[in-house]
Amino acid sequence: QVQLVESGGGLVQAGGSLRLSCAASGRTFSSRAMGWFRQAPGKEREFVATISRSASVTYYADSVKGRFTISRDNAKNMVYLQMNSLKPEDTAVYYCARARGMTTMTDWAQYDYWGQGTQVTVSS
Repeated sequence: QVQLVESGGGLVQAGGSLRLSCAASGRTFSSRAMGWFRQAPGKEREFVATISRSASVTYYADSVKGRFTISRDNAKNMVYLQMNSLKPEDTAVYYCARARGMTTMTDWAQYDYWGQGTQVTVSS
């Protein structure tokens, strides 16, 4: 059984920064790609960033490219999302997810385990 627990969300002013963390249980963590998604009220779930199992490949949504950085620590079973220059449109619940495979994926259907989410609110 795999469990993912996000933390680090909160309220921040526009232009500020937050670092989200995702703690994963299970022995397969280092063999799978991981991703971050978000969902704002009334909107569909949206891809944010993904990282390959070895962290050699990362991929970002255009809306966050240059502002967000995804990273992982396989020794600690952790995934991170550093969010800088935050904008009000970044407000959403952010979810950590484990991919079904080793490579980076942007389609939420290619992820099999999800965390409960952490709220990020950016005020203008």
